[in-house]
Amino acid sequence: MNRASRMILIGKLVSENVISSQEELLKLMEGAGKECTQATLSRDLRQLGISRGFDGRGGYRYLLQGKREEAGEITPGHENEAVTGMIWARGMLLINTHPGFASAVALKIDRAARYEIAGTVAGDDTILLIPRDNISNDAIEECLNLILNKKNN
Repeated sequence: MNRASRMILIGKLVSENVISSQEELLKLMEGAGKECTQATLSRDLRQLGISRGFDGRGGYRYLLQGKREEAGEITPGHENEAVTGMIWARGMLLINTHPGFASAVALKIDRAARYEIAGTVAGDDTILLIPRDNISNDAIEECLNLILNKKNN
C-alpha cells in the first residue's frame, strides 16, 4: 500500500468512526483490505495531526485536527467536553480545547491539586501541563481522566 492512499484511509476512518486505540484502527484498516505496521501507523498519525482526546464518556478517541466539533456551551462540571486533543512533547502534555475554554479546563486541573501535576499554563485554546519528575505519561492521563470526568453533585 502506498503512503498517500494509506494516509487518506486513516483520515477517513478516524473522521467516520470513534476509534480509541491504534489496535482498533489497524483492525479497521485490515477490514478495508489495507495493512500496515503499528510503527508506520504511529508515524502516519503524527504526520496527519491526529491526536487522542477525551470522548466525553471517560475514554479517549482519535481526533483529526481540522475536523474538530464546534464548541457548544460548556457548563461547569463538563470541562471534559471542551478537550479536543492531547499531544505529549518532551515530557510535557499539550492539551487542546475549543477556543476560549483552556482557562476553565486548566483551573479544574489545578484545583484538583494532584501530586502528579506540577502545574498548568493556559492560553485561549491550549494548555501546557507540566508533570512532576518521574511520573509516567500513563499516570498523568489516568489522573486527567479522573479529574475531568468527575461529576459535580
